[in-house]
Amino acid sequence: MTQQAEASQPPIPLQDRLRQLLDGPVALDKRALLGTLYAEVSRYETLAYAAGWNDALATARRGPRRDGGA
Repeated sequence: MTQQAEASQPPIPLQDRLRQLLDGPVALDKRALLGTLYAEVSRYETLAYAAGWNDALATARRGPRRDGGA
């Protein structure tokens, strides 16, 4: 799935996604579970990081704020 397609889906809270993984239909061994959890947390961190950059770029594009009294 592409990042653009992921961004168009409503976000699932990390806690809910972890619960899905832990209570899912497939029993994972410890190594597979940790690998899956690591990938999920990394994905959430990447999305949060990108969102922060998008906010910063949007702010920069607006230009410097001008104070009317100065």
